[in-house]
Amino acid sequence: MPSGPGVIAEEAIAEIARQVPPPIATFLLTCATEAEAIVAQQRRCGTNTLQLCDYVEEGVYRELRRELPGIALVQVIHVTGPDDVERARAAAPHVHALLLDSGNTTLAVKVLGGTGRTHDWATSRRIRDAVDVPVFLAGGLTAANVREAIAAVDPFGLDLCNGVRTGGRLDAARLASFVSSVG
Repeated sequence: MPSGPGVIAEEAIAEIARQVPPPIATFLLTCATEAEAIVAQQRRCGTNTLQLCDYVEEGVYRELRRELPGIALVQVIHVTGPDDVERARAAAPHVHALLLDSGNTTLAVKVLGGTGRTHDWATSRRIRDAVDVPVFLAGGLTAANVREAIAAVDPFGLDLCNGVRTGGRLDAARLASFVSSVG
């Protein structure tokens, strides 16, 4: 990943994935965009879900479905403007879920998550209303704003990182506060 905290070596990912019981989803966050590279990475890591943090061509989804039957696909949509509604509509038929985040794929070094920044929740709501797959919300979620985010977007679920960390590490008090705020 070119950005974001918590990069984990593939060997550690594989070890964790082997220990997690099957009903629990194990996610591999990948910035690869070519089917062959994504398939190889998933096979090395053994997760049951791929979170595609960068955008891929439509044919890549078909190839992933063919090569990795039974592996769930989650496409990250980096909400930067109204055009992302159409991007989400185009991706939704090919994936099991969308994750709306605050990255930016147009920068010289792409920002693909873990920004700690919010984005326009009104656009996220338009995306959620436009697609027929579950939508997860990420991007700058904290105990202070999570209720507002849920009210604005009505997501299927939440994905959080920086909002429950201190000094780059999970903070039990911040996590408890976040969960309490969700209600």
